[in-house]
Amino acid sequence: MRRTRIPAVLSLTLALMAALPAGAAEREVVPAPGALATAIAEARAGDVLRLAPGTHDGPVLIDKPLTLDGNGKAIVKGPGTGSVITVDAPETIVAGLTATGSGLSHETIDAGIKLTRNARGARIVGNRILDNLVGVDVRGASDAVVTDNLIEGRRDLRLNERGNGIYAWNASGLIAERNTIRYGRDGVFVNASHNNAFRHNLFEEVRFAVHYMYGNQGQITGNVSIGNDVGYALMFSNRLTVTDNASLGDRNHGLMLNYANSATISGNLVRGGGEKCLFMYNANKNAVEGNRFEGCPIGIHFTAGSEQNAFSGNAFVGNKTQVKYVGSRNLEWSKDGRGNFWSDHAAFDTDGNGIADAVYRPNDMIDQILWTQPAAKLLIGSPAVQLLRWTQTQFPALLPGGIVDSAPLMHAPAPTPSSAGAKE
Repeated sequence: MRRTRIPAVLSLTLALMAALPAGAAEREVVPAPGALATAIAEARAGDVLRLAPGTHDGPVLIDKPLTLDGNGKAIVKGPGTGSVITVDAPETIVAGLTATGSGLSHETIDAGIKLTRNARGARIVGNRILDNLVGVDVRGASDAVVTDNLIEGRRDLRLNERGNGIYAWNASGLIAERNTIRYGRDGVFVNASHNNAFRHNLFEEVRFAVHYMYGNQGQITGNVSIGNDVGYALMFSNRLTVTDNASLGDRNHGLMLNYANSATISGNLVRGGGEKCLFMYNANKNAVEGNRFEGCPIGIHFTAGSEQNAFSGNAFVGNKTQVKYVGSRNLEWSKDGRGNFWSDHAAFDTDGNGIADAVYRPNDMIDQILWTQPAAKLLIGSPAVQLLRWTQTQFPALLPGGIVDSAPLMHAPAPTPSSAGAKE
């Protein structure tokens, strides 16, 4: 298994500390029973608590603006109940420490680090948050920053018993970037939280890398999901921007849009999915442009009345079924004279303009029969089926409704998603 190295955070910590109130005191806290809780109680707003190497007792409550700095060597260990570190004050910094030993209550959402609604502008920087139910619970704290952390959940629990790596509830303006998240239920779970940004994170061994529910105007950029059940599950949310992400070998779907509307889905790479590169269910008015969907059993499954979506500049490469769509209408998948690249489209470009001379239709009548009547697969090699498919190519009027690309591309666009900023 790959080893994860926490990136250096000294310069970032110094920059954050520069904004502390003048006259803030620094105090070293040595490991001793109750010493950390006592130091927090005695500190004044703006003070910096330097944790000496070793194990410090948790749980602790930070109820005034402080900086808790572990310098990469201090451990704060909880007793196995509740949250290890609870931040209940604005502009607090927790940096460079290991937080472990939370409880397992989903009712109270026990976490390695919990930010309450009073923790406005809190910064969680460069920590190791290990073996807790939830890694970081952002519970109503606006404008928080969670960056450069290693978050690993409880491997001794079954997947559905685990908590999320980062749980954002009603946390507007949250920024989470360059984190490595493993072994949780969902890497990031967003619930009723708007204007969040998730950038350059790495997700492995979770259910959903990013699970977005009832959150609007979020940004999901430059993340990498490897070997999870679903890469990016976007549900009941509007106006999301999903760009330059990668889904590599995720088992079910690389991208899933379920009642997600007016999103921009661009520059993403989905490769080697176990089922569908992109699944769209009742998702409307989305722009899907410049993505690469490669090596999936189904490139895109498009269903349940999804309307007014625009597809152009995408590359569909080596998918067993490029598009699965059952419908009676023709849906045009090109925009401003530019369609998509289809690896199974045998066509010429006699004028050299990069656009194939022949229209592309990914599905025919036989496909629709097979999707609605799976038992008909027994006849797929029969002369009658082959004759019907040939006849449809000669007489397009016989084709059913479905996807039509009137300007298919001759060359595949090659999106280059940003690699995750989390360090290996």
